[in-house]
Amino acid sequence: MRVNNLYQQFKTIIKPALIFFILFGLIKTTSAQTAPAKSPMYEQASEVSGLVIQYGQDIDAIRSFYSPYTAIDGYNNQSVQTSPEERKRLMDIGNDYLEKLKQLDFDSMSIYGKVDYTLLKKQIVYELGAVKLDDDEYNKITTYIPFADEVYQLEKKRRRGITVDGQEVAMELHNILKELNTAKTSFVKLQSLDMPLARKGKASILGLKSRLKSFYDFYIGYDPSFTWWTPKPYKLLDSALNTYADLVLSKGKINTTQKPDSSGIKGVPIGHDELMRQLKAEMIPYTPEELIKLANKEFAFCDAEMLKASNEMGFGNDWHKALEKVKNSYVPAGRQPEAILKLYNDALTFIKARDLITIPALAEETWGMTMMTPQQQLVNPFFLGGSEIIISYPTNTMNEADKLMSMRGNNPYFSRGTVQHELLPGHNMQYFMNSRYKNYRGMFNTPFWIEGWSLYWELLLYDQGFAKTPEERIGMLFWRMHRCARIIFSLNYHLGNWTPQQCIDFLVDRVGHERANAEGEVRRSFQGGYSPLYQVAYLTGGLQLMSLKRELVDGGKMTYKQFHDAIMKENAMPIEMVRATLINQPLTRDFTTQWKFYDFGK
Repeated sequence: MRVNNLYQQFKTIIKPALIFFILFGLIKTTSAQTAPAKSPMYEQASEVSGLVIQYGQDIDAIRSFYSPYTAIDGYNNQSVQTSPEERKRLMDIGNDYLEKLKQLDFDSMSIYGKVDYTLLKKQIVYELGAVKLDDDEYNKITTYIPFADEVYQLEKKRRRGITVDGQEVAMELHNILKELNTAKTSFVKLQSLDMPLARKGKASILGLKSRLKSFYDFYIGYDPSFTWWTPKPYKLLDSALNTYADLVLSKGKINTTQKPDSSGIKGVPIGHDELMRQLKAEMIPYTPEELIKLANKEFAFCDAEMLKASNEMGFGNDWHKALEKVKNSYVPAGRQPEAILKLYNDALTFIKARDLITIPALAEETWGMTMMTPQQQLVNPFFLGGSEIIISYPTNTMNEADKLMSMRGNNPYFSRGTVQHELLPGHNMQYFMNSRYKNYRGMFNTPFWIEGWSLYWELLLYDQGFAKTPEERIGMLFWRMHRCARIIFSLNYHLGNWTPQQCIDFLVDRVGHERANAEGEVRRSFQGGYSPLYQVAYLTGGLQLMSLKRELVDGGKMTYKQFHDAIMKENAMPIEMVRATLINQPLTRDFTTQWKFYDFGK
């Protein structure tokens, strides 16, 4: 009887489990042959997601530990130039995880696991390359900072709270100052330094200053001997580091990296090889020259559409006059938020009527808006977005000419194509969904997905007839031309072909920008902290998604809602990998980018 009871318990507990694993195995086997059915597991994780999280946390731990902590900041400063010790540890961690990836059974994974494997491997390889480049560049300027190791050693003591002798530290600081002054005397004689190295030199010196401060702040006031001896030599050295950093940057020779012009905008063109390296990392299988060709082809489409709209408005082929009329449709100061709300409602009503995507009720409820400061508008003359929309419009402190340019550049027809870009189903939707589905993929974030998704909706809504009048079409086409122009001017700049002033003139003459807005756009592109490919990513990413839409939606394999909902639940990553999950693409351990998504035609 007891044996029989155990058998009955075995059947009760084990049999359902066996059935589950058999069914799961069948589902998994089937998913390897057809488009994968989403299981709850794959909405939130994959076979590799744990390793992705661990890698990210390990890298953060290294950066946090080896970056200086200051009492004023109250956090670890990760913008500081990395130390040789930190770079070595980052290399160690990266190589350790490459070995861990090799141990995984790649062939048995679902498509979601294979995609995460591919993305993690790509990320590690890219970051190892970035650390190597950083190390190579740093080694070229070490001769100008012979005192660096002494500062690093002081900071190293701070990390574990090692007791120091105040008098000895004061002497060390004094000796470091002597080394700095000797290096400065020698450096003054240097005629010039390539600008990237000058920037690296300044960043390294300010990094040493920050590390020295974290060391000083840790002991001052707490250690009587340290507090007695070190304040004066520390302050002298701190001031000298500031002066030396400025001197090093002043020797930067801009002519070797950017052609001189009158714009006052100073950036650092990265050149063809670095553009290619970054395009490969973004999984874009085209050269900069091919992307410029792509942009010019898209520009030709915009030109033809502009002429149609201009003729409908009675301006013939002079679309610049039609554009002027559209610009002058601006709303009075103080009424822009109301206009933005109307445009948002128009777009959402249009999208819902066509059942294009699932809009979560909470996302629709919780988006917000703020106003952009005049200072921000100097860098970004148009509104921005994310978790909220940031509205660009005149304030009382702006002069009359700038007020008019701001209103003309943010007129309702221009804004019609871009409100949903910033809100739903654009950036606001991305922020909402990314926090809820596969949020570990934040590490694989790319502007080609972030900006590409929002730009895709501009392209899709235009094709769907969202712009009903010629004025509305001109407004949406203006922004489409702007995206084409971004590819052309930013790549030509980084290839060394154009100056910032040529970029500004191109935006004014070819797109029809207000000059102040064009200057703000170019300044933002080259001095606003954006990656060299960021402006390229908008239209390129949008065209990737349009290509994928034609393949799956127009091809009858998915509805619009299925397509868009699936993309949102995969989170941020190169769009080629989004495609891999949607078509269940066969992948190998050594997969490299290969998706030619654009038809150049004749």
